[in-house]
Amino acid sequence: MSTLKPPLGPRDHLRGELSRPIHLVEFGDFECPLCGQAQIVVQALARALGDQLCFGFRNFPVVGAHPNAQIAAEAAEAAGAQGKYWEMHDLLFDDQHALEVPHLGRYAEQLGLDMHRFVADLQAHRFLEKIRGDLHSGAISGVVGTPTFFINGIRHEGPFDFDSLLAAMTLAARFPRAG
Repeated sequence: MSTLKPPLGPRDHLRGELSRPIHLVEFGDFECPLCGQAQIVVQALARALGDQLCFGFRNFPVVGAHPNAQIAAEAAEAAGAQGKYWEMHDLLFDDQHALEVPHLGRYAEQLGLDMHRFVADLQAHRFLEKIRGDLHSGAISGVVGTPTFFINGIRHEGPFDFDSLLAAMTLAARFPRAG
């Protein structure tokens, strides 16, 4: 059984409070088609679970298979530095086939970001260490591909469809979190 290292915490991008009984963490890649499918499932789970769920996303760009995954992760982090992480996260998954730099700039403009700062952050790779930290977290937690989910700190070994994840999350809510 693999556990999440480090546990979900304030360094993560969170939808929901850490005090909520169910923690779901996804290691994902913005260019991964399976992560795109998982995004739809996670949104449905969030609607179903409401204020019981705290969702965290950690970057795990698989650059060998997805050449734009790392720059997309950097764009999400750069947007996050301006308070728009989740908005950028959602835009990137909404159009996974348009993740080249010009598209990222259009998304940033759409979100009303400070474009000078956004472009400077991407050019300087300001958030590369954060992404490397997420990759390291995934590696030491047993992540080998995307998407990989952890429910209350334990790696989910089953399928990532709505029913399977909901059942695992409902069961996990009855037990203390790992970590």
